Amino acid sequence: MSTPKTHDAAEDDTPLATLPPDYHPSQDEEYMCPRHLEYFRLKLEGWKADLLSESVETIHHMQEETHNEPDLADRATTETDRAFELRTRDRERKLINKINEALMRIADGSYGYCEETDDPIGLARLEARAIATLCLEAQERHERDEKVHSD
Repeated sequence: MSTPKTHDAAEDDTPLATLPPDYHPSQDEEYMCPRHLEYFRLKLEGWKADLLSESVETIHHMQEETHNEPDLADRATTETDRAFELRTRDRERKLINKINEALMRIADGSYGYCEETDDPIGLARLEARAIATLCLEAQERHERDEKVHSD
């Protein structure tokens, strides 16, 4: 197994590599080469920007809708909607924290490697869940253990 390379360029947003617009990581390339790292850094940064933009929109929407509903049913609906929106934003806040952690792993060179086994997580898994910290086998083991302890 190759050891992860340290890349500090991601900390200052300096590109780790230049990518063509239609680039997708390939199995033919060295795993977690600078192009892979840059691809996932850009993907994570874009995802984070989208989440932050949505949260700003939510704040503006909630500030605009501060009027009190005279009808109890309307007020209950408004409060339910607001609570749902706040729960959604809280989940997104936690997701942003995970994105930031993934970006730090890109910066320190540990991104793409399982935090339990140091094995490669795999391009397909990272493409599906760019914040993944466990390889598939470790994730399945973790879920089995969680199920056993919850039963």
